[in-house]
Amino acid sequence: MDDTNPTNPTTAEAKHYDLVLFGATGFTGSLVADYLAEHAPPTARWALAGRSETKLRTVRERLAATHPHLEELPLLTADATDPAALRELAGNTRVVISTVGPYLRHGEPLVAACAEGGCDYVDLTGEPEFVDAMFLKHHARALQTGARLVHACGFDAIPTDLGVLYTMRQLGPQTGPVRVRSFIRAHASVSGGTLTTVLLAMSRPAAAARAAKARRAAQPPPEGKTVGTLTGPPRHDAVAHAWIAPLPAIDVQIVLRSAAALPEYGPDFRYGHFAAVRRLPVALAALLGIGALAVAARIKPLRGALSTIVKPGAGPDAQRRAESWFTLRLHAETDAGRSVITEVSGGDPGYGDTAKMLAESALCLAFDDLPAAAGQLTTATAMGEALIERLTRAGIAFRTLTEMPTRAPGPPAPQRRA
Repeated sequence: MDDTNPTNPTTAEAKHYDLVLFGATGFTGSLVADYLAEHAPPTARWALAGRSETKLRTVRERLAATHPHLEELPLLTADATDPAALRELAGNTRVVISTVGPYLRHGEPLVAACAEGGCDYVDLTGEPEFVDAMFLKHHARALQTGARLVHACGFDAIPTDLGVLYTMRQLGPQTGPVRVRSFIRAHASVSGGTLTTVLLAMSRPAAAARAAKARRAAQPPPEGKTVGTLTGPPRHDAVAHAWIAPLPAIDVQIVLRSAAALPEYGPDFRYGHFAAVRRLPVALAALLGIGALAVAARIKPLRGALSTIVKPGAGPDAQRRAESWFTLRLHAETDAGRSVITEVSGGDPGYGDTAKMLAESALCLAFDDLPAAAGQLTTATAMGEALIERLTRAGIAFRTLTEMPTRAPGPPAPQRRA
């Protein structure tokens, strides 16, 4: 891969910027700016964007203090509620990075502008309703203009999406049923923006269900493909070496969309996403906590009170981020008797490595030789192996732990169709 040779020179010449970071003054946006300052190729034409020029100047001054060549880094003033300004931004840019959440509140105008302007787009959303709504409203136009709209390019849901892709490639081409379970362990803190986003998403279960239903009707799996989820009660798992419980996260939908689109996943693919903890009381307490949070999020006064626990724009300091980590273990099994265990691991999942994943996703779209694609895509379908290679070089580990024959099959796990 060559960071200095865009895949479409004509498009590159027609656009003024290779990358624009929208939301550069926020907590996560500033971390992405730091990463780009350190890792964007010298020839990259990139800019910072947001609604406050004063705050953008502050970010640029901070970057230029250690990277003097960024003293004249372009600053673009645009508000998330100004469609005209966003259309101009997208029209002049090859790839836009958005860190402006909650995306349900602030995200659609920029997605619409990118779909209309043929501009690639990446974000950090973990909001299934937003992703489904953007598919229904803007996927068709993005197909026409060639825009690649790639959501969930952070901890939600790159480790799982690319981890499953990596695992399937270790497993080899499949012609029969495949079952993949992933077990996530993490030690991390939460920012104010993340907490606000989670509470908003939890407060809208009916709207999320309607969007998901409409998405399934508009985008059924291809003929000859079956995809679905693996569930089950909390239990101890020998592969995870921990107590596990199903984890309701956008990762499941993302993985199943990749599975429906990519031939190497086979004709019958099932996926389960689980939280893993060492002790049963911790698992039970976590389940109760998630349930209580979901209930509280639907009561407006309680939701407002919870959102003040961590102020928007605030997040863990550098020392706390340095102490954070994540490990995702994946176990793939086939009816033909194959079994593979892999692992994806890294540092601070919520912010440090999320900023790394988001920035590398944008750099991958801007500069790597990728298969032709357009519309709303997943990281696996848009970037796949190229992004795995980038993240590996950046310090996120993808490795195969073991490969072994599968035991005699037992009773099937409870399933439901995607």
